[in-house]
Amino acid sequence: STVFAGKQLKPTQAVLLLRGVCKGEPSAAIAREIGVTRQTVLSIRRVIQEQATSIQPKTALSDCVTETDEMFQNAGEKSDPHLDEADPPRRRANKQKGHGTYDNDRPPIVGTVGRESGQVRLRLVHHTDGKTLEAHVHKFTQSEAEVHTDEWRGYNHLLRPHATVCHGKKEWARDDDGDGIREVHTNTTEGMWTTVRNFLRPFRGVHKKYLSGYIAICEFGINLKRISCHFISQLVACTNS
Repeated sequence: STVFAGKQLKPTQAVLLLRGVCKGEPSAAIAREIGVTRQTVLSIRRVIQEQATSIQPKTALSDCVTETDEMFQNAGEKSDPHLDEADPPRRRANKQKGHGTYDNDRPPIVGTVGRESGQVRLRLVHHTDGKTLEAHVHKFTQSEAEVHTDEWRGYNHLLRPHATVCHGKKEWARDDDGDGIREVHTNTTEGMWTTVRNFLRPFRGVHKKYLSGYIAICEFGINLKRISCHFISQLVACTNS
């Protein structure tokens, strides 16, 4: 009753495959290590990552001070054939200006991090409009929690105590209460994005359809201090879909 049912893998192969997926190793590297085809690894990886997406925490962070920011990840339709001349493959270097969207192959990832706990909530979204960002912040922060963001207008109507830094004016941190500590910043989220980018980099491109699964695994890698049997059981459980 696991994702390995019917795959004819040895127990050691199943364990190494699961370890590789959780560590963010490319499918080809895992396949070489355990002696199976890349497609076998990829098919199991997608099921595991879909499971990870379904069990991502849906509760608000307990922190009194949080930060929220967005990252735009180049992710198109990797490996999909483009037979229509009017729909050519996207160039690998997607340097479109402005905020990315799912449709222009720069899907946004919205992240909220708690300063005290270090816990994060990462979600793939299609746009970074006010409705989307407000829903994310209101879901994953306490009603009395202070939220720190940049000055993107999508955060203008948050129903939270709200402080911003203006990156457009080269402002990265600010001392509002005069205690000598620059407490208004989003530097914690910048560190989080470094972790996310490092996790995604070895794959050399991810299909946007499956990006949320990679992000879910990365989130668990940040949040979990210790891998439990319960977590592994959830990750490999068979679904009825």
